[in-house]
Amino acid sequence: MFELISLPYGAKDLEPVISAQTLSFHHGKHLQAYVDNLNKLLPGSGLSEDLSLEEIVCKANPAGGASANQAVFNNAGQILNHNLYFTQFCKGGKALEDGAFKAQIVRQWGGVEAFQAEFVAKGVGLFGSGWVWLSRDANGSLVITQEAGASNPVVRGLKPLLTFDVWEHAYYLDYQNRRAAHLDALWQILDWSVIEKRYK
Repeated sequence: MFELISLPYGAKDLEPVISAQTLSFHHGKHLQAYVDNLNKLLPGSGLSEDLSLEEIVCKANPAGGASANQAVFNNAGQILNHNLYFTQFCKGGKALEDGAFKAQIVRQWGGVEAFQAEFVAKGVGLFGSGWVWLSRDANGSLVITQEAGASNPVVRGLKPLLTFDVWEHAYYLDYQNRRAAHLDALWQILDWSVIEKRYK
């Protein structure tokens, strides 16, 4: 049985970027529903509860052929995505330190600000609901992808590092239709040390 993750910060710690009300709905209701749904769907799906979320997402991937299970994929994908999303933030944020990860960003984008601008642009430009991701490939290079719905870069063989949620439930109470403003603000609460650890 999968369980709702505990948040590594208090309900008001991400304000004003993410309000306590949004966090309550987003984590306490939306993510809880995905967890509940997956636990109901797994029995009889042919997918073991002993598998990790990454394994379930890859095995249930609709592009995977005969074993595809869209409902399992959607709920497992949303749990995986939200777990990575919620655990990358902290009160006040944490700066990106010099090191291999920052050097790779500078190597590929010329600077952190240029990377952030492209990342936000990809998030703003994703039509409908989904996620924008920074991932690492097998060679250590970084790649930004747009993932529709509940998809995750693991289905592309990538290691997900950083994500911004562009489903409206992630920001509408605080920002209404101003998706770009929401994405720009998220850098203020990002814990870069978490992203660096994922990169390693």
